[in-house]
This record gives sequence, C-alpha cells and structure tokens, in this order.
Amino acid sequence: MKVLLVDDHAIVRDGLRRLLATLGGEEVVDAADGREALALARSLRPDLAIVDLNLPGLGGLELIRRLAQDAPETRILVLSMHAEPLYVTRAMDAGAHGYLSKNVAPEELLAAVRKVAAGGRYVEGEVAQALAVRAAEADEPMGKLSPRDLEMLRLLAQGRSLAEIADSLGIGYKTVANSFTSIKAKLGVARTADLVRLALEMGVG
Repeated sequence: MKVLLVDDHAIVRDGLRRLLATLGGEEVVDAADGREALALARSLRPDLAIVDLNLPGLGGLELIRRLAQDAPETRILVLSMHAEPLYVTRAMDAGAHGYLSKNVAPEELLAAVRKVAAGGRYVEGEVAQALAVRAAEADEPMGKLSPRDLEMLRLLAQGRSLAEIADSLGIGYKTVANSFTSIKAKLGVARTADLVRLALEMGVG
C-alpha cells in the first residue's frame, strides 16, 4: 500500500512513518505542504493520504477537496490537532473518509488506517460523540459555511490579505472578494473585522 503523509512538522511525519512501518509492506512518501502533497498525489496515486488540516499555503481542507477531485482513488484520513465538530464535518464534506485528533492512541490510528484503506470510514470515538452533540444543536452559524469558505476564513484569521488568499487557493482576487461578501451574509456580519473576530472566537485559524 502506498501512503502519503502530509504534515508541516518533520517530527510528526517521522513518527507516523515509524508507526506505519509496524504494519509491514507500506511504501511511504511525505510532504510538508498542500501543494507538494497535491503534486505527489497526482504523480504517485497513493492508496491512502494522511492529512493535517493546518498546512502552510494550501490548507488541509482545500487539499482534501482537490485530492477528492484529482485523485479520487486515494482514501483520505485526517489527523489534526482540531477535534471540534465543525472541522470534522467540513473535512468529511470535502471528501475525507476518516478523522482523528492528534491525541489518539497509536493503536487507534493504525486501526483507522486499516479501516479507511480497506474502503471504510472511521471517526475517533470522542470526536464522533461531539459530532452527535453538535447535530442535536439547532442553528450553528459556522455550519452554514462550505469547506472552501472555512479555509478562506482560516487564512483571513491568520492575517492574510485577500490577494494572498487568492494566491494560496489558486483562484482570482474577485472570486475571493465575492466569497467573503457571501460569508459575511451567511454569518450575519457587516465588516471584515467582525468576520475575523468571529473566526477567532470559533477557533478557526
């Protein structure tokens, strides 16, 4: 099985590589950012991609969306510091097949790898429980946002300009500006400053 590891921390990639070696027979390649990962996925067609959401440049949610389009045969397992239901929902909507937080035990990670690689889905127990609670809640504002909306909001909360966001996502400046107008309407805010404040309060970024 060919596995693509995507994380901007070398120590995390090395740890995952060692852990996957215990399965035996895995061919592992890694990438430190989304653009590198996308290029590797297009050329190598891995069976499984293990993806962090916090990536420089092309973020994890956008990477998942593009992987689902460009390499649909690649199964996608998210391994992220974010355990909030919002991120899980958006990642799965974007095309991920499984989701784990970085607090997960090595044994559970390996179980998730096996299940997702075999064509199944896997969401970490505590995360799945939080998802169930969120589903029972009525009108969650961030729930109105698409995976790309959330990725743009994450970049904005990090202090990126609209031009920088357009460059990171490979789309036009006007598209970004129009998207933020739509996001403001969805979240009921009028100013970009209010959008940033709301994003930070909700843990986006």
